[in-house]
Amino acid sequence: MNKAEKHVVTSSDKGSGQVVLQVNGVTKQIGRKRIVDKLSFDIHQGEIVGLLGPNGAGKTTTIRMIVGLIGMTEGDVLIKGESIKHHFARAISEVGGIIENPEFYPYMTGYDNLKQYQRMAKGITEERIAEVVKLVGLQDAMKKRVKAYSLGMRQRLGIAQALLHNPSILILDEPTNGLDPAGIREMRDYLKTIAREEGIAILVSSHLLSEMELMCSRVVVIQEGKLVTVRSLGGSSATEEEGQVQVILRVNDVEQAKLRLVRMEEIRIVGIDTERSQVTVTVRDSYIPRVIDALRNEGIALYRIEEIKESLEDEFLKWTGGDLSA
Repeated sequence: MNKAEKHVVTSSDKGSGQVVLQVNGVTKQIGRKRIVDKLSFDIHQGEIVGLLGPNGAGKTTTIRMIVGLIGMTEGDVLIKGESIKHHFARAISEVGGIIENPEFYPYMTGYDNLKQYQRMAKGITEERIAEVVKLVGLQDAMKKRVKAYSLGMRQRLGIAQALLHNPSILILDEPTNGLDPAGIREMRDYLKTIAREEGIAILVSSHLLSEMELMCSRVVVIQEGKLVTVRSLGGSSATEEEGQVQVILRVNDVEQAKLRLVRMEEIRIVGIDTERSQVTVTVRDSYIPRVIDALRNEGIALYRIEEIKESLEDEFLKWTGGDLSA
C-alpha cells in the first residue's frame, strides 16, 4: 500500500499506543538566552495533545523546531522513529501542518487548490482528495473560488490539504484564531473526527483553554521554555489520582451533618456554608455510599451531591503561577 492510500484504523491499531512524535531534550538557544530548554514529550497515534503555555513560553518555537523550520541547538525530534535532524525528508513526509495561516490561490476553486498540491506530492489519488474533502465537510464548496470562503472554510481547506498525503501527525498552531463560536465548535468536531477515523496524532496549540479541555486527551504545559507538566484531561487531579474526590453535600441540617461526618474515617470537612445548607468534604470515591447511609440513619435529609472538578483554567493557573496569558 503506497503512502497516499487510506489507512484503515482498526480498534487494535488505536489501542496499540504507537508513539508517533518524540521530542527528546530539545533546546533552542539564541545568544545567552534559552528560548526552549531541554524539552521532552511524546504523542501517540490517534490522540489530540494540546501545547499550552503563557505568552513567550516557547510554544511556537517548539512547533517550528518540530517541523524543521528552525534548527535546534540541542536534542532531536523523531517522527515515526525518523530524525528531523538527520533524516529530514523521511521524517517530514509523516507530517501535515498549518503553522501560520493556510495560504491558497484565491482566484482558484477549492478543488483546483487541492489539485495544485497533488501535483507537488507523489501518490495522491482522486479518491484521496474526495476522502479528505468529505472528512472536513467541504463537499459542497469545492467548486467555489477560495476568495468566497469564510475563514472557517479556509481553515478546513488547509487541514484537507495537510491530510492529502496521509500523514501520521497533524500539527496546528492556533487553528481557531479568528473563528466565531460556531466555527470553533465545528473545528473541534472535525479534529476529533480526524483523530478517531484516520488514527492521526494531532498536536495543537491554542489560547482557548476551554476548547483545549473539550478537544484534547492530554496537555503539555511549558513555561519559559521548560516542561511544567504533562497531564491527562478528564479526571486527573491529585485527589482523584489518590482515589479521592471533593464533593458538596446539600442537607437539611448542616450542624447535625457536620457532627456526624467528623466521626467518620477517611472524611475531611473542607467547608461549611450554612446559608446554602452545604457541607464540602474530601472523601474516597468508594466511601460515598457509606456517607449517604450514615446521614440517612441519623435522620439527615440529603438533597444533592455535587462533585467539584477543577477546570483546565484553574489547573493552568496553578501550573504557571497565575499567568493566564496562554
